Amino acid sequence: MPTSGIYLVADSASTAGRPLAEIVKAAVDGGITTVQLRCKDLAAAHFLDIVLGCARHTAGRAQLLVNDRVDVFLAARAAGADVQGVHIGQSDLPASLVRGLIGPDAVLGLSAATDAQIEAANRLQSSSPGTIDYLGVGAVHATPTKKDHPEPLGHAGLARAVGLSGLPVIAIGGIDAADVAPLARTGAAGVAVVRAICAAEDPRAAATNLRSLWEGTKP
Repeated sequence: MPTSGIYLVADSASTAGRPLAEIVKAAVDGGITTVQLRCKDLAAAHFLDIVLGCARHTAGRAQLLVNDRVDVFLAARAAGADVQGVHIGQSDLPASLVRGLIGPDAVLGLSAATDAQIEAANRLQSSSPGTIDYLGVGAVHATPTKKDHPEPLGHAGLARAVGLSGLPVIAIGGIDAADVAPLARTGAAGVAVVRAICAAEDPRAAATNLRSLWEGTKP
């Protein structure tokens, strides 16, 4: 399970031309403890190179997850990289099969957007405990980083999803600094950001600020 708090989805299409490893290093220096690498349009070999490069910055400091590409995760692990798991979507390989491929100790996250998808995840977790570690639920807001996002949930919809889910929920979708406190109050285990760090002029400062906002909501 990702460490609760701010979760960076490092998207190769959202870095304003900067190397993804540079963004990841800055974010981890700013206190981010979970990073998911999302490289939708890259060939496997190129994506693997990025994972290996980013792992040098996260090793021993943050969990590193691979979006969608179970093959890239397995290749990175075989190459000795410090990678912790994968995050998959509803149209990817079934979570039960992915768990068998990545092993019992790797982190497995699953995207969910509807009541039906959350309830299906609850049923899977009930029948096969430990299959899924957390749900990435959204979109909270409309976001250009994912053009096929579902109808936005808003803060109230996210709170409802948290209540419905039997798994920890990471909120995602167009989230910025103003969303952190209200989303923390929904009971979400964390909030995932993309552009709020990847597109920031100073990603390290942005990460530090987001983490402070999250920590400020805790007793």
